[in-house]
Amino acid sequence: MSTTATTPMRPGTPESRENSGSSANPVSPFGDEITPAPRANPFASPLNSRPASSLGSSSAVRPIPSRYFHSRRVRKGDVEKPWLAKKDPKEKWVTIIPLIGLALGTAIAAFLVYDGIHSVVHHKYCPVLSDDFSGGFNTDVWTKEAEVGGFGNGEFEQTTLTDENVFVQDGKLIIKPTLQDAKLIETNNVINLTSDGTCSSKVLSDCVSITNVTTHQIIQPVKSGRINTKKGATIRYGRVEVTAKLPAGDWLWPAIWMLPVNATYGPWPLSGEIDIMESRGNNHTYPQGGNNIVSSALHWGPDPANDAWWRTNVKRSALHTTYAAQEHKFGLEWSQKYLFTYINSNLLQVLYTNFNQPLWKRGGFPAYDSNGTRLIDTWSQTGHASTPFDQEFYLIINVGVGGTNGWFQDGMAGKPWSDQSLTAKYDFWNAQKDWLPTWQAPGAGQMEISKVDIWQQCDGDESST
Repeated sequence: MSTTATTPMRPGTPESRENSGSSANPVSPFGDEITPAPRANPFASPLNSRPASSLGSSSAVRPIPSRYFHSRRVRKGDVEKPWLAKKDPKEKWVTIIPLIGLALGTAIAAFLVYDGIHSVVHHKYCPVLSDDFSGGFNTDVWTKEAEVGGFGNGEFEQTTLTDENVFVQDGKLIIKPTLQDAKLIETNNVINLTSDGTCSSKVLSDCVSITNVTTHQIIQPVKSGRINTKKGATIRYGRVEVTAKLPAGDWLWPAIWMLPVNATYGPWPLSGEIDIMESRGNNHTYPQGGNNIVSSALHWGPDPANDAWWRTNVKRSALHTTYAAQEHKFGLEWSQKYLFTYINSNLLQVLYTNFNQPLWKRGGFPAYDSNGTRLIDTWSQTGHASTPFDQEFYLIINVGVGGTNGWFQDGMAGKPWSDQSLTAKYDFWNAQKDWLPTWQAPGAGQMEISKVDIWQQCDGDESST
């Protein structure tokens, strides 16, 4: 028997294609109609890139076989089409219910926006005062106050009528505290502002102050300024904006605020007080907040012991700066329905009070005071929820110094006096080596006001009267 040597056939060679049978695809190495025709191996090195030694001594170079990946294709008609299947009728609610919720939410939001806009009273404001002090100090509008009584807070300043403490410089109104004449403190003396008729108050203790070197009772150790618009610009409901740079200096107390023209409902705080801005001249390290913090408040109540200011009091910090570093606009918007204060823009609100219920009810005041005297509700009789803030008010700007009412807390940050001490002013005077230099630093020690604008609500709405 003779044998013939055969060379195994490899898929993809001409021999394999010739012997694959007539029923097989001549270009398919697997003999079926599914596997695609072989492609050149993209990762194989071209023959002309291989060294000659790797090809052997044979002159005939056989091609390098390609490798194939066998895969299956989904045959025609085998593809699933779930969207053609019959659906459960309940499935439609999976789409309908969220759409109903979305439509309902949109409708409610639209109603709330409409109701909010519809309920807002868009007032028209008529100008009452616009003073940039380019014409100097206008005495037809502004009045300087002269007192020594401490303004109910035990403050240490005497407010004067002179240009030493209130003056216009470089187009700005300046309120500058200065030291009292040392001779009036070091020797027995009396200041009597009634003798020349200059006292702004009718209360004797606000007009007379004495120095007694034996008891260390002294007159006010500092002079400063306090001005108001009572004579020339008052409003009931409207807007106020004061553009000012606050003072820097220990124990200074700048304020922009308003008082009623008439004590219609009784003595303070029955007739109300609006504090647009109050601050302290101490630096930002002062624990109660120095000139990096301002506060706004309303004072209202049947008597000083029941002043509900704490219900309407808010503070705002300056952002990475102080209110003494540059000018800011301190504003008030006030209507029969609300009152709010703001800084620079009415969007940056400090205090917001909504007059949606009578203030007497909101205050929750006791029926009797500490002496057993019945407290009478004189506000609700007006029918205005904003009472006592429904009368004419005027603007006040001042720089106070010290005080014994707790604005500067005892024992804090080296405070050189005690509120309960009978010699508080004397102790403060003797510590001037500590606080006076902070007033004398460049740009410190004075309040600078560049503009004051006041508008009256004038839309004729009966609800505002």
